[in-house]
Amino acid sequence: MTPTPSSELILALPLSPKLEKAHALSAEIESEIIGLFDELRDRLLRYVLSFGLSAADGEEIIQEAFLSLFQHLQQRRSRQNLRGWLFRVVHNQALKRLARQGSRSRTVELEESSAHTHLDPAPDPEQQATFTQRQARLWAVVRALPDQDQQCLRLRAEGLRYREIAEVLGISLGSISASLARSLARLARADER
Repeated sequence: MTPTPSSELILALPLSPKLEKAHALSAEIESEIIGLFDELRDRLLRYVLSFGLSAADGEEIIQEAFLSLFQHLQQRRSRQNLRGWLFRVVHNQALKRLARQGSRSRTVELEESSAHTHLDPAPDPEQQATFTQRQARLWAVVRALPDQDQQCLRLRAEGLRYREIAEVLGISLGSISASLARSLARLARADER
């Protein structure tokens, strides 16, 4: 009878160089993903919520996106513009979730309720009424924009550059520029009233 090696002996065995390299790569990827998560989580969540999805759905989508990123990096795929890559994944997953839920009207309800819950508690009721009217007017303009223009505006508000927005939405830089110029001009005209 051969004695069974103890678990202490098994744990003391050195890892093969190939296994050590894979372990180091996973640790490096994990560290990079944690950094990106800390940097982008709030921005990604705001972007998902702008689709009219619940916070729980948003958290789930973000978790799925970072899991996809981990797999993407483990397969040694491109590390170029990971911020834009994450927004693209989140964008696509939010659209899929919306299609499953079939609730586009929730966006309007969310925007209207947020307009009332984030009022500036100004001491002057007249200023408060003016602010509320202005905010409602600007939200109406945003809701009236075509979906692509709304998406461009939201991504730009999250700090993405034109090139990143183009990658996320799959459209040209010229389209991004025209969309944002058109949207901002409409908002400026509505704000002059």
